Amino acid sequence: MRRYSTEFIGTFFLVFTVGCAVLAGSPLAPLAVGAVLMVMVYAGGHVSGAHYNPAVTLAVLLRGRIGLADAAAYWAAQAVAAVVAAAAARYVVGAAPATALSPSGRGLGAALLAELLITFALAYVVLNVATSRDHPGNHFYGLAIGFTVAAGAFAVGGVSGGAFNPAVAVGAATMGLFAWSKIWLWLAADLAGGALAAVVFLALNPADRSPADPAPAERAPAGSAA
Repeated sequence: MRRYSTEFIGTFFLVFTVGCAVLAGSPLAPLAVGAVLMVMVYAGGHVSGAHYNPAVTLAVLLRGRIGLADAAAYWAAQAVAAVVAAAAARYVVGAAPATALSPSGRGLGAALLAELLITFALAYVVLNVATSRDHPGNHFYGLAIGFTVAAGAFAVGGVSGGAFNPAVAVGAATMGLFAWSKIWLWLAADLAGGALAAVVFLALNPADRSPADPAPAERAPAGSAA
């Protein structure tokens, strides 16, 4: 339960920060999101691996560093945290956008590709800095993960909304930022990006397929995300 609780706490503060920053119209929202992810990764990495993102959990599952039962529990904790955080953010800020983001036409394809690519980059970074046998016990994993999300949000946030995380997408829809009718866009693109990252990581790091690879609790955390 301490791992699932850690996933809940980290995901809550990630989605809460996204909601407050975006609803308040902060121009530094991407930096705030990347920063809160970084500190929550450092805070919970030694306990749960600090995924805070169903796409990252999928990547770590396919990577072979977490079992299906634990992955399912992580997904449940992340989803519940996202909804609770969305309600808290709406209460704190008290503002709602006039129109929820609902890409269509060329914008739909652009949003799909943007979400897939940045989520791939995020999960790929997580797997390399937090699960690779080449980086045991490093201290830069939180910075790398947080800055990946910040960079992605600055780069394509105006195109796709910058979720890179199915839990964030659900939270954003709950806050009225994303259209529920298009929620499949973020879910499909982000999960596909996480799965692709796992495939590429294992292809480029065949030694990490070894069952002798240490468990997450014995070394750097098993991952994080936005």
